[in-house]
Amino acid sequence: MKLLRSFEEFLFEATSWLVFYPLTLWRVLVRPLETMAYSDAEQGDGEAGRYDDALTPPLFLLITVVLMNGIALMAHLPKPRLAGTLQHAIFDSPQNAALFRALIFSLIPLVAAVLLLRRQGVRLSRESLRPPFYAQCYLAGPCAVIMIGGGIIFQRQDVSNLYGLLLMLAGLAWFLTAQTRWFAGRLGIGVVRAAGLAVGALVLALIFFVALLIPLALF
Repeated sequence: MKLLRSFEEFLFEATSWLVFYPLTLWRVLVRPLETMAYSDAEQGDGEAGRYDDALTPPLFLLITVVLMNGIALMAHLPKPRLAGTLQHAIFDSPQNAALFRALIFSLIPLVAAVLLLRRQGVRLSRESLRPPFYAQCYLAGPCAVIMIGGGIIFQRQDVSNLYGLLLMLAGLAWFLTAQTRWFAGRLGIGVVRAAGLAVGALVLALIFFVALLIPLALF
């Protein structure tokens, strides 16, 4: 009976994603700051009722990356040249590749959340890091769609690279605008300083991304 109940709960949860994933994506795209504020408010709810009408932010980001990884597979893109054992272990498996990309895109929420806490003078801990990290995961979802989608266009031979570039630029403008407004609202600072923090957080995330690629290239 416990096994049947566990399967029943899993079946309901998995099928509910078909409803709540597009709803969550639409809310993030149209009202990013309201959705991030919703995430902050949900952190104070009990475990049972938390994120009852949306996907949890990390799950939203993970599903987004998995879906985009599936689209990349269906596009029949040429496989990158793999040299090291670690590269084969990651990119020969669609599951490992999706998890690796999810890890990469989670660097953006992590860096932005840590930067916010430092600016607020809040002690860094798992409990203090969780709310801003979760809110930032909502923002990272569309970012993953745009960046991976642009990369797919760049690798297609039958589509102009201009479309991929325009998609990435539009997505970057949307992301930095939302990130700037978030920093400005949370820290009570001007738009110029908030924009500097948004750009700085993105640059730091890219630096950490390159640092992760170094052992991947060597091994």
